[in-house]
Amino acid sequence: MTGPRGGTRTTAPGEVSRTGKRVVLATLCTTQVTSWGVLYYAFPVLAGDITAATGWSTAAITAALSASQLVAALVGIPIGRHLDRHGPRAVMTAGSVLAVPAVVAVATAQNLAWFLAAWLAVGVAMGAVLYPPAFAALTRWHGPDPVRALTILTLAGGLASTVFAPLTAVLAAHLDWRATYLVLAGILAVVTIPAHWFGLRQPWPPRPEPGPVDTDPRQTARSGAFVTLAVALSLTALATFAAVINLVPLLAERGISTGVAAVALGLGGAGQVVGRLGYATIVRRTSVLARTVAILLAIAVTTALLGVLTTVVTLVAGAVVAGMARGVFTLLQATAVTDRWGRRYYGHLTGLLSAPMTITMALAPFAGAATADLLGSYSTTFLILGALAAVAAALANLTVPKLHKELS
Repeated sequence: MTGPRGGTRTTAPGEVSRTGKRVVLATLCTTQVTSWGVLYYAFPVLAGDITAATGWSTAAITAALSASQLVAALVGIPIGRHLDRHGPRAVMTAGSVLAVPAVVAVATAQNLAWFLAAWLAVGVAMGAVLYPPAFAALTRWHGPDPVRALTILTLAGGLASTVFAPLTAVLAAHLDWRATYLVLAGILAVVTIPAHWFGLRQPWPPRPEPGPVDTDPRQTARSGAFVTLAVALSLTALATFAAVINLVPLLAERGISTGVAAVALGLGGAGQVVGRLGYATIVRRTSVLARTVAILLAIAVTTALLGVLTTVVTLVAGAVVAGMARGVFTLLQATAVTDRWGRRYYGHLTGLLSAPMTITMALAPFAGAATADLLGSYSTTFLILGALAAVAAALANLTVPKLHKELS
């Protein structure tokens, strides 16, 4: 590092050099794309083949995926505490090591019970390798202003479906679903295990000094602001993911072809990238409270609009704008704890905050489809989802700790 007179000085104990930070960021970008691609996005591509080959119902195998997300939510809490104390290297490497035989177990499942048990093991691995631990790692390593690093990570993570959905489809065109998962397990092993072990070797910085808003994490987790934040973000996650999963059926209800609907869904993903690129500017120009309310309200409005719009052009445009709102929502989640309670207990508090959100995300596909079946209308369902997000935006007014408001 350069000293005040142009000389060099050694890195202080616990401090990470710029090169070290770049290595960490590049490592996590690579492993997030691979982990999300294999552990999550390969499933919807292979679901039809799994059902056709085994005779297991689509509902049953989808329930196994949802169960894995519930497990990920639960194990994320102790993982967050561990990461705060010891750093991400051991836990994320262990998660990658577990993920490989878990995916192999999925591929070799001979009955539905075996298949479910394998996905529960995948869920444990998810809790150790997906966004929450990666967010915690970057938040500690990148110091007081991790927004740029988090933005780059989520931009990379957004490529997981872009890379692995087509790759999985190509493999499935030449292999059966079991062999496809075995190949993907091999990719997971080759990429993520050494990357986490060698790429996350940087010294783990000590906990940041307590700030004026820092309190004991158990006290924080019981506070009204934290509980309300968890409820608001969970309701929004439910509305957001139910809308994404049910966008194609909504467009079909409007008489739009599956091909055009797929394009709209893809453009919504592109909208997420655009939204994330603008998040740093939003942070600079708004307060914590203002941006939280505004982003949740944007999700409410764009979701409800999809239930009202009727033409192809307006629906595709609506899908893009809704994608932009979803993109900034991901970064809002990643910075929610540091914006309110600092970085000292980020892993612990983010694990607690992510748990109910992950549960609602897991239930979202079923909730959206069940509501549409009950009401006989996807359009009305989207209006209800928009209303849920509007309730979340109203609750967001109560998510900033009192002392934080006084210091603002």
